[in-house]
Amino acid sequence: MNENARAFWVIAPGRGEIRSEPLGTAAAGDVVVQALYSGISRGTEALVFEGRVPSSEHARMRAPFQQGEFPAPVKYGYSMVGRVECGPDELTGRTVFALYPHQTRFVIPAARVHVVPDPVPASRAILAANLETAVNGVWDANPHLGDRIAVIGGGTVGCLAAWLVARIPGCRVELIDVNPRRAAVAAALNVRFAEPRAAARDADLVIHASGSPEGLELALQVAGNEARIVELSWFGSRDVVLPLGGAFHSRRLTIASSQVGQLPTPQRPRWDTRRRMALALDLLHDADLDVLITGESDFETLPDVMARLARTPGDALCHRIRYS
Repeated sequence: MNENARAFWVIAPGRGEIRSEPLGTAAAGDVVVQALYSGISRGTEALVFEGRVPSSEHARMRAPFQQGEFPAPVKYGYSMVGRVECGPDELTGRTVFALYPHQTRFVIPAARVHVVPDPVPASRAILAANLETAVNGVWDANPHLGDRIAVIGGGTVGCLAAWLVARIPGCRVELIDVNPRRAAVAAALNVRFAEPRAAARDADLVIHASGSPEGLELALQVAGNEARIVELSWFGSRDVVLPLGGAFHSRRLTIASSQVGQLPTPQRPRWDTRRRMALALDLLHDADLDVLITGESDFETLPDVMARLARTPGDALCHRIRYS
């Protein structure tokens, strides 16, 4: 099979282009996938697009099927939904999710695709990678029945984390964001909303996903005594300065990191990443989550779309790329 595919590459910080490249030959155990939709993970992909991945994190930040090296040229992305054109009988014709960059067609080991459950439309399945991150973050946060939970940052991952913990009986969940228009998104997800100045204090648990130092500083303010703050944001090459004087020590606050690259310790004996992804895909049956997909563009426009989302994201959450 020597056909060509078309793929999106970051060719220099702040510049992208569509390139033609060989599709490659499918070996035994591979599948050929025709792309249907991919999702732009705006926070991480903006950092990649702008060349802001720290050199210390180049190895850890590699996407599963990334080509090239940071900062550029690099083919990056991990929210792909497509249809299997050929491969094992049990997969041919099925809609699948893969952690693959933005590309029209691709060859991938069959073991690296995940069948999208029938009730989940392909157009929504692009949220699977973000939801997997939120699931891992909630596991790291370890919420309890009846907790008062503040989720700071109404981006895609923050909204998904708030949606997950709001389903725990008795929990009072508040999504906090500087953008008042996120209130409509929170309402669609059946979650309370507050701007920072009106955020409730004395939270039992704080999940921070704003990607801003100011958001993490707010987390220190709204956390109750001995509360846990779980950091889901990734700041790339940015330095973060925090006010850790004052009452930080006397209130015995804890700041813990969360990163989807590893399963939390309590899950490791029984879970693996494949089981975690299956859970994320199954949770996507809820049509309320469509509110998180705030735009759609054709694949051929992706260089301009990525530049716009990186520089002036506006109210964008997850942006969907359409391949036909």
